[in-house]
Amino acid sequence: AMIAAYAQNGHAREALQLFRQMELERVQPNETTFLSILHACSHAGLLDEGRQYFVSMIGDHGIVPTAEHYVCMIDLLGRAGRLDEADDLINNMHVQPHSVTWMALLAACRIHRDFERGEQVAEHVFELDPKNSSPYVLLSNIYAATGRWNEVAEVRKMMED
Repeated sequence: AMIAAYAQNGHAREALQLFRQMELERVQPNETTFLSILHACSHAGLLDEGRQYFVSMIGDHGIVPTAEHYVCMIDLLGRAGRLDEADDLINNMHVQPHSVTWMALLAACRIHRDFERGEQVAEHVFELDPKNSSPYVLLSNIYAATGRWNEVAEVRKMMED
């Protein structure tokens, strides 16, 4: 609970320090602990640490990643501009990606102005969650940021339909 509190309140270093202390005291982390650690790494931009914890979760602790763990990793990679790696991770997940998974990558496409990938990713969200307006807004914002005003208008029309 303390690790989650640190992670949710922007204190990634404290969350990681507490996790290391847990390991020293041989307290076995669970799925939720790793979810909090990955969340902390993602929001603090700690790409290398996040990768290490993800690998350790699987290899050292025998925890099978859930869709939520993958979303944290995709968010982490996306924020770091590693969109190809995030895309590869989605395509190689052992669980079926859901709309939130694709939304994490779509948000990264907006940040990094990758409209081509954003179009492909948005299609996945449209299929999985057609009533969700968020992918339309993100895709429209991607187009607007790259000066593609005709596409902005098309997306807004799609949203109205």
